[in-house]
Amino acid sequence: MEEAPYHDRPGQIWYDGKLVPWGDANLHVLSHGLHYASCVFEGERAYNGRIFKLTEHTQRLVDGARTMDFEIPYSVEQIDAACKEVLASQGLSEAYIRPIAWRGSEMMGVSAQDAQIHLAIAAWHWGAYFTPEARMEGIRMMWSKWRRPDPATIPCKTKAAGLYMICTLSKHAAEKDGYNDALMLDYRGYIAEATGANIFLVIDGKIHTPLPDCFLDGITRRTVIQLAKARGIEIVERHVQPDELDKASEVFLCGTAVEVTPVSEIGDRRFTPGDITRNLLQDYDEEVRREVPTTMNAPKANAA
Repeated sequence: MEEAPYHDRPGQIWYDGKLVPWGDANLHVLSHGLHYASCVFEGERAYNGRIFKLTEHTQRLVDGARTMDFEIPYSVEQIDAACKEVLASQGLSEAYIRPIAWRGSEMMGVSAQDAQIHLAIAAWHWGAYFTPEARMEGIRMMWSKWRRPDPATIPCKTKAAGLYMICTLSKHAAEKDGYNDALMLDYRGYIAEATGANIFLVIDGKIHTPLPDCFLDGITRRTVIQLAKARGIEIVERHVQPDELDKASEVFLCGTAVEVTPVSEIGDRRFTPGDITRNLLQDYDEEVRREVPTTMNAPKANAA
């Protein structure tokens, strides 16, 4: 069954301090965030009614806004509470949560110091990013023509909307040619990341992953590294040349959306998902659904 477009769904969205009907959560066409990408966001998942690594995501949102030279008018604790409130209001236990903060329409131009800062949070049911067949068999990837820029040219540690422009272009090109995703190099020619996920290579029993010095050090990436270390697997974070894929016995992606997903193909190279990938896929699925003791209910999220 075809899903409804995102502007036309039932329920409520948390918008500037209160829940509003889904269809009323709108912004003006002259909002600065739309024209100049002065906007930061997060992608979070809830499993069994619990938002995984919620506070880490919220802190990154707040820190990212400061990098973009604006202050979200809510504390981390208030934003956490708002995310939980939205999830509950939607009656969801397995869901995707999208907090987003942006500059409003008070100023139109590159300069926007007096623009109002808005925050909205939506939640909806969202299944696997890739089909179950693609996830277990491994996805097919092509090379992107776009590269992750020099960190002197972008706020590369921030989950900012504008940084995803080349991801959309790369993803569209991949899907047009029958692939699931695209792999980006960085400005120096090293392997960087997929369009929305970090990448890992298994070489001689060790896991090698690109050093995140010009792209986002994902929260899921850090979780997978911890899980691998718990299994006694050595993690090597370093610059990885494209031709080193020839040495890899397994390759997989990780991210909030893709979770842990094996890769079977990158360009003309082929890989077979093996035990390390399967074990980490299982470990991650167990970790995100692990029960965490709750001592009290979250407070309502009111304006700061």
